[in-house]
Order: sequence, then C-alpha cells, then structure tokens
Amino acid sequence: MAKTTNHRILNPVTATVRQIAEVLNTAMNGKINCHGVATLPSGGGDLTVTDPRAGKESTILFSPLDEHFYHHEPYVKSRANGSFVIGQQSHGHTTSIEYVIIG
Repeated sequence: MAKTTNHRILNPVTATVRQIAEVLNTAMNGKINCHGVATLPSGGGDLTVTDPRAGKESTILFSPLDEHFYHHEPYVKSRANGSFVIGQQSHGHTTSIEYVIIG
C-alpha cells in the first residue's frame, strides 16, 4: 500500500514568486512530504526503514492501517541519518503502518 502523493519541491535558483506562494500555501494546508508506509512482519523483531527524510533527532509517529497494529505495539528503537528502526512485539499477523517524520 504505497503512498503516491508527492508534493512539489522547488528549485532554489529558478523558482518564481507564484511557485513559492503555491508551495507555501500547500504546506500551510498540511500537505507536506513527511509520511510513508511500512509493513511489520508477523514474527516480531526489528524492522529497519530507509527514508532519506529521517535524521538522528527526528520525531517519528505511527498511525494504524488495520486492527493488528495494537498487538504489535511498535516503537522507535533507534534513529540515524537516512533510516530508523521500528521495534515491536511478536504477533501472529503482519500489519501495515503509516509513519510521519518531523524534523
């Protein structure tokens, strides 16, 4: 279940005033490129998510996409530049989660 939304990123040299206003207005309405989807395996264990937006000091939030989310009890185990590790409880079902990276 991949997200296909990708909001515009401006060229810092050639962006026009109109393009800058459009991107800022979109961001002010909450449309920003900071989310993704990961699938937690059924056997438990850690899952490394590679995402260039992640950093050592990023805040990473999770949102359930099905009822099995609460049995996995996912948490951020570690962060690095370009990736993070999701720790979880062992559970008999796989589950997809959405994550948001801030900072």
